[in-house]
Amino acid sequence: MRAGKLAWHLGLLLGLGATRIAAQAPVQDPSGDDHMMMADAHHLRLTPHWPERAGDRERADSVTAIARQALSRYEDVTVAEADGYHMFAARNKKQGVYHYSNRQNAFRARREFDVTRPTALLYQPQRDGSLQLIGAMYTAPPDFSLDQLDERLPLSIAQWHQHTSICLPPGSQVRGAGDEMGSARMDSRFGPRGSINTKDECDAAGGVFLPRTFGWMVHVNMFLGADEVWVHKH
Repeated sequence: MRAGKLAWHLGLLLGLGATRIAAQAPVQDPSGDDHMMMADAHHLRLTPHWPERAGDRERADSVTAIARQALSRYEDVTVAEADGYHMFAARNKKQGVYHYSNRQNAFRARREFDVTRPTALLYQPQRDGSLQLIGAMYTAPPDFSLDQLDERLPLSIAQWHQHTSICLPPGSQVRGAGDEMGSARMDSRFGPRGSINTKDECDAAGGVFLPRTFGWMVHVNMFLGADEVWVHKH
């Protein structure tokens, strides 16, 4: 991989809150107890659904309305590319949803939540080969508490996630983790959906183990129907 592309991936990983082989401590649930939220064969950590409170629905609807108006111009993917959005894991040409990531927005998301500047735009491939804009991905630092995530998007409606316990193939570089995970040729043991989910298994396979690859993420499908806005699509 060329130096320029390596630098871009490293910048994006840092902006999203990537870790260097360091496990994250559990976050706190509303009761004050440590609460690890795991799913999807140990490769996904999810926030719990909180009871809906007064104002949650209105706040969530406001986010989608503002984002829909601000991001509709990116229905043309070339406009997104001109504004600094680039396809993530571009080596994988058979993605169910393509993430067009913006490094500057990723860094901004570490400091503030701006619904008009998502870390990534989400495009779903169509039968004719075109890409349909369906929504956006927002991010937050990996050490954010549930309360801090709830301030950005109510946990009674949105569900944030982290990718965890990833084993990359032997010889992988952390800087190129995005391309490695997006490779269509990856052995089924490796990657975010691989069968390996512990460091011991990864070490035995000669792989590179990442307890966590990015910070907190959430998908908002503001360009789909009301029943799909908060559904995570792969």
